[in-house]
Amino acid sequence: MEAVLAHLRGAIERGEYAVGDKLPSEAELCRTLEISRPVLREALRALQTMGLTVSKTGKGTFVVASAVEDPTFGDYAASDLLEVRRHIEIPVAGYAALRRTPENLDHLAHLLDRMERETDTTAWVAMDTLFHLAVAEAAQNPVFRRVIEEIRDALARQSAFLNELGDRREQSNREHRAIVEALVDGSEIDAVDAMSHHLDRVETTLTHIVRPARTDQHQEGGTQA
Repeated sequence: MEAVLAHLRGAIERGEYAVGDKLPSEAELCRTLEISRPVLREALRALQTMGLTVSKTGKGTFVVASAVEDPTFGDYAASDLLEVRRHIEIPVAGYAALRRTPENLDHLAHLLDRMERETDTTAWVAMDTLFHLAVAEAAQNPVFRRVIEEIRDALARQSAFLNELGDRREQSNREHRAIVEALVDGSEIDAVDAMSHHLDRVETTLTHIVRPARTDQHQEGGTQA
């Protein structure tokens, strides 16, 4: 899927498909690229998330931008989502370290164990959002949980996107474990640091997907040693 996405994205960014153009039909793309329809549809969904295309029911997929600016997850742009997460989830982790109950810790440990064993990405993504809700619950403030609940769909879409294109799952599991260990220790500082690190890694992975490093600039200096 990553190869198909890179091919279509490159064609759009090079102007082979201009803004306003309709992409070839799914049947034609599958035939030309020699891929299955499920793989193509995943790539098309990623293009739409990146803001390069829009899908119109019964009409097809149309190019709406020539470069990726800010991916959208559900109702929210990635930059807006991350800004809010930093202001909410980092202090929430600190409160959770101070206020968590044995039941909160048991629930989080159980979720984490399931996530580390899970091999299905869809199931893992669902548990990922539950994990962040559980941390908010451990802060013992229902308003925090309500805020996370409001952005839950966007979190799930972002998580699926990062796992599909950034191979984030194992790294995320380790980051989640660090958060839980800080909560178990009751360390507000460690919990804040662990959540900050987690969100930093989310941002870094997203940036690498949205603005991949160009190789042409490294080829100007002649042959490599």
